[in-house]
Amino acid sequence: MSRQNYRGSCQCGSVAYEVDADLDRTFVCNCSRCRRMGFVLAFVPRVDFHLTSDGPVTEYLFNSKRIRHLFCPTCGVESYALGQGPDGAEMVAVNVNCLEGVDPRALASQPVDGASH
Repeated sequence: MSRQNYRGSCQCGSVAYEVDADLDRTFVCNCSRCRRMGFVLAFVPRVDFHLTSDGPVTEYLFNSKRIRHLFCPTCGVESYALGQGPDGAEMVAVNVNCLEGVDPRALASQPVDGASH
């Protein structure tokens, strides 16, 4: 797989987006949030992420409070989060479970030890 365009959304469709992502580089994290939510994540530059339905979102901050976890208040799904990469660039953590036509469990995701940070 290389970088491709995908459509994603929360379960009810109130929040929807298009994203250019390389799903050869996905991650599973063992931090308290990702582990509970079962996330498979793809990180993309903010410029490669475009909301197509900007429904209301509720923000959740925890731990270092640097990642803006945004979820739909209607269906409760967190389809993406906003933050910064190590170089300070604006990034989006896309919940691959929310992408149309993608089986996230079939991807060779890399583990991330977020629990130790």
